[in-house]
Amino acid sequence: MANIITLSRIFLAFVAMGLLFLGNKFAPVSLVLTIFVMWFDGLDGYIARKFNETSKLGAVLDIMGDRIVENLYWICFSALGWISVIVPVIVLTRGIITDSLRSLALEKGFTPFGEKTMMQGKIAKFIVASNFSRFTYAVCKAVAFVFLIAGHIGTQFDHTIYVIGLICTYIAVAFCVLRGLPVIFESKRFLKD
Repeated sequence: MANIITLSRIFLAFVAMGLLFLGNKFAPVSLVLTIFVMWFDGLDGYIARKFNETSKLGAVLDIMGDRIVENLYWICFSALGWISVIVPVIVLTRGIITDSLRSLALEKGFTPFGEKTMMQGKIAKFIVASNFSRFTYAVCKAVAFVFLIAGHIGTQFDHTIYVIGLICTYIAVAFCVLRGLPVIFESKRFLKD
């Protein structure tokens, strides 16, 4: 069930972003779909834990879903001219580096999060794998995505909402980079073979 939620989330993200390219009149529908996409991000993990369905496949699908959704939103927002192209460039680069290193760890039986996390140091575990860090990063992205879309709906508060979305965008990018650094540093042991 959790994996179905993850895959549904990806589909909804494509629909939400596709609607934005049809014009701002579809922004309200895109906004609602985006809220579901963000909600599903936490729901899949909750369902997996509640029904004891956690698995390596689920962890990989979750990260894959996160990457697809995150990159899709940043790229589309950049294509629409809502954010700088540097945002998707940084996020994509960090994602490629960390996911490549995580694949080495997975080969050795480690997962990005959970009981078999590849993170060994306490600080690295906190920055990358702690619920606080993961939740805070997810909230920053969710607020950025929602507010960037909401800033194009056509209300008297558009500019303020959009600026809040931009601020959250750059906070999310900083978090993205910060959370990637421990993965790079702690992956040295997997590169020795």
